[in-house]
Amino acid sequence: MEAIIRRTDDKAFAENIIRQNMSAYYKHLDMHWDPDLFDKNWDEFDSYALVVNACPVGLLCLNREAGAYYIRELQINQKWQRQGLGTAAIRYAMAIAQQANVDLLRLRVFSINPATALYERMGFRILKTEGGTHYMERTIF
Repeated sequence: MEAIIRRTDDKAFAENIIRQNMSAYYKHLDMHWDPDLFDKNWDEFDSYALVVNACPVGLLCLNREAGAYYIRELQINQKWQRQGLGTAAIRYAMAIAQQANVDLLRLRVFSINPATALYERMGFRILKTEGGTHYMERTIF
């Protein structure tokens, strides 16, 4: 199965998939959804939909800061997880960074999130863990 990755401005889809995927983590960590922060970030990030059979099934949000590209969101619909879409999205982010001559890709992930294993398989290493969050980075060659 191959996903098409394309720019998106579908804010409702983005908010829905983030809230759906992250609600258990928010509850576990006693956090609350902040719609104002989401609105602010939506305007600052480059957002991409992962589309399978003309249906959006994932979200990738990136931005560039201080000599690195950041994966700010990588969300895959739960029924589409573990099918290579996360790997494809990370490779896509790496290609964007390479095209911009940026050699670092960074992200944050809750330390209890099993996606940490995917990021480690994709070459990310944990720089630090603070407040239940791993700060991860990988060099792009």
